[in-house]
Amino acid sequence: MSAERKGKVYLVGAGPGDPSLLTLKGKHCLERAEVIIYDTLANERLLSYAPPDAERIHVGKRGGEHSLPQEEINRLVIERARRGQVVVRLKGGDPFIFGRGGEEAEALHEAGIAFEVVPGVTSAIAVPAYSGIPLTHRELASTVAFVTGHPAEEVSGIDWRALAGIATVVFLMGTKRLPEIVAALVKHGRHRRRRSRSSGPVAGPSRRPSRGACATSWRRLRGYAHPPLSSWGRS
Repeated sequence: MSAERKGKVYLVGAGPGDPSLLTLKGKHCLERAEVIIYDTLANERLLSYAPPDAERIHVGKRGGEHSLPQEEINRLVIERARRGQVVVRLKGGDPFIFGRGGEEAEALHEAGIAFEVVPGVTSAIAVPAYSGIPLTHRELASTVAFVTGHPAEEVSGIDWRALAGIATVVFLMGTKRLPEIVAALVKHGRHRRRRSRSSGPVAGPSRRPSRGACATSWRRLRGYAHPPLSSWGRS
């Protein structure tokens, strides 16, 4: 009798949207995948790397509107792995940068499922870089902070005073909360005229950021189709 086949899950970061920014290891995982469970922010062109007969399951998550609750996604990934399949959980950006990859890794560990995390290029770094915006600069900015615009209520204690003193602050998501985010930063010492850049998450040579003052940045993000990224700094 042949030994029971064991499945494995790869939590793969799809990068910031430009398919060419997928890592080689991420591509190799897709090439051997039997099931791909992917989010809305993962560029669907990446699915072409998978075998034609690989199952493709969209669990589209965007700004609080989920086609599947996170718990159901966890169960789906675990169930497919228990069938002995090679599962790629394809997540936009990096799985562990505000992508709830940590929760999925915990669920896999508790279920006794073998898994591996394949880092991705986060939009928090890629979008500013593509736009010619250094998050750090020897003469201008020696500190940088990444902040979610949608903190969980039970751990939402953001230290706004500390953030106001960080040279460069990058917010991911949070369009609906941006007016209060800006107000909190200004209230705790961020200068209203500190330069701000805003953009959608998809990195590429054609990406054009919106620029302006911190205090009015939220107005420029109306109508963004994707969860935007905003950065405030001196550079």
